[in-house]
Amino acid sequence: MGSYLDGSQPAPFGRADGDSRLRGAGGPGSKPSAGFMDRQGSSFADFLAAYSPGLLPGRTPVPGIPAGDGQVLRDLPHATTIVAAACEHGVVLAGDRRATSGSMISKRDVDKVFRSDEYSAIGYSGTGSLGMDVIRAFQVELEHYEKMEGRPLSLEGKANRLAWMIRGNLPAAMQGFIVVPLFVGYDEDADRGRIFSYDPLGGPYEEHRFYSIGSGSVFARGSLKKLYADDMPVRDAVLACVQALYDAADDDSATGGPDLTRRIFPVIATVTADGYRRLSEAESEDYAEQVVQARMSEPDGPSAPLRAAG
Repeated sequence: MGSYLDGSQPAPFGRADGDSRLRGAGGPGSKPSAGFMDRQGSSFADFLAAYSPGLLPGRTPVPGIPAGDGQVLRDLPHATTIVAAACEHGVVLAGDRRATSGSMISKRDVDKVFRSDEYSAIGYSGTGSLGMDVIRAFQVELEHYEKMEGRPLSLEGKANRLAWMIRGNLPAAMQGFIVVPLFVGYDEDADRGRIFSYDPLGGPYEEHRFYSIGSGSVFARGSLKKLYADDMPVRDAVLACVQALYDAADDDSATGGPDLTRRIFPVIATVTADGYRRLSEAESEDYAEQVVQARMSEPDGPSAPLRAAG
């Protein structure tokens, strides 16, 4: 940041016409105005929107690309399937590792599940690069709020804040550059995990028990319908999520299953009273191998037990 203040780099908030909300921005030895440095709002996104809205993800349409340009959209990497399941005193979030560009596999080891703060996590599907920008901005938003207010946002507050950020992506979404997140967190007051879904205009919508997003979501959700049980232990919920991702990969070409040859496995995170925890590669490998080995004898996966009335 010092290089902006001493004038050796153009000021990040200056405009091309030389006018700026910062007094003397970009000039040698220039200093930000007192109003800029003294701004005390708890929202970093609001701060950025006031001074340089073009830096927010998706706020400025991509120049030179007409809305719905199919070839451009097909050539961009897209993240696919994310699943979430509430468990005993927490929630599990897991994602496959494949990114696709049209019918081609563009990347095999993409991370789509991230820590948003100590008691929440986020995954995304849609345009890869824009999704990463949204997640980084959301992480900074939550950290900034906690620093300014001395306490974290409530879980509902975090979910609503993410909805506001997704809604701000509307100009890019109208061109086809869509990002849809899946947000989960541990509710300290209720001592349980909660799941929030979104659409391209925002949300949030609270989901119960389990949910999935992305191209393989219909298959993953169908799998979880058969495997999920209320108040599952964390380990069982993780295994159910990996089974769901396997089923999604079995029917959806854009979803990647466990790759034992390349040692690429789903990214799995748990959020409980102990906070956010991403499972190690060794732990993810163990779950993936359990699923793959069981599928050798039962290719369609485990069957849900039927219970006859009476």
